[in-house]
Amino acid sequence: MLTRKQKHILLKFFSMFSVVRGYNILIIVIAQYLTSVYIFAHDIPAKKVLLDINLLMLVLASAAVVAAGYIINNFYDSEKDLINRPNKTMLDKLVSQNTKLSFYFVLNFSAIVMASYVSFRAVVFFSVYIFAIWFYSHKLKRRPIIGNLVSAILTIAPFFAIFIYYKNFDTVIFVHASFLFLIVAIRELAKDLENMKGDLALNYRTIPVVYGEGVSKKMITFLILISLIPLYLLINKYEIGFMYYYFYLAISLLVIFLIFLWKSSTKIHYVILHNILKIIIVAGVFSILLIDIDLVLKRIL
Repeated sequence: MLTRKQKHILLKFFSMFSVVRGYNILIIVIAQYLTSVYIFAHDIPAKKVLLDINLLMLVLASAAVVAAGYIINNFYDSEKDLINRPNKTMLDKLVSQNTKLSFYFVLNFSAIVMASYVSFRAVVFFSVYIFAIWFYSHKLKRRPIIGNLVSAILTIAPFFAIFIYYKNFDTVIFVHASFLFLIVAIRELAKDLENMKGDLALNYRTIPVVYGEGVSKKMITFLILISLIPLYLLINKYEIGFMYYYFYLAISLLVIFLIFLWKSSTKIHYVILHNILKIIIVAGVFSILLIDIDLVLKRIL
């Protein structure tokens, strides 16, 4: 049986885990390693990639900065989240704001230290990344369109760090990145629709608040249509092995998403739409293994 003190510590741990979105951090770490092994450094033995200390430092630095980003975002959005996500917010409040801010500075400092192990360029990259996340959370998040664009860019930035490290300029990487960017941009718009109640109450100038739900849905529809371009190229122009199954699944889910989008009008509808996009993103991470099954088996064995 856990003592009262142990239960209190455990609750605080889960509270902090909720604040930094630990599940998202885990997905980012897995995604960075899978893209490193099977896309960025596909011509380097997997064992060498996995044991690369520089890559480990970059991945850990990325995880630390993203976790810190969630903390500062939680700090600035605490009132809005209380309206949009009351249950999660009550859990998050088990850790004081001072403790959260202490973790924020510790995580960012740790990221810079880890980046310094790799190179000065890595230090500059993560310093700019840290500032960009803070500036987005403090200023840009309340601005329509530019806030969505910056958020999507910040989301895929950890992969840019790996891209710079391996200096792999294959066009297929840019096509993959464009598809991911579009899906993340769609997700940001869906989140704005989902959080409209809190945004209205606290005067966040998001696209649904400023231009209305109809305009938001038209923008999402446009982005989905544009996403078909990289999907077509990835399926028909590049060697992606069995990963084409994932892209056909993504197309199917986007069609379902689009149909349901135009019938949606309540928060629960937009939550479902947001979850569909999460499925597309998470499934995309693990589908990287499908690029070459034989290669996967050879590298493991």
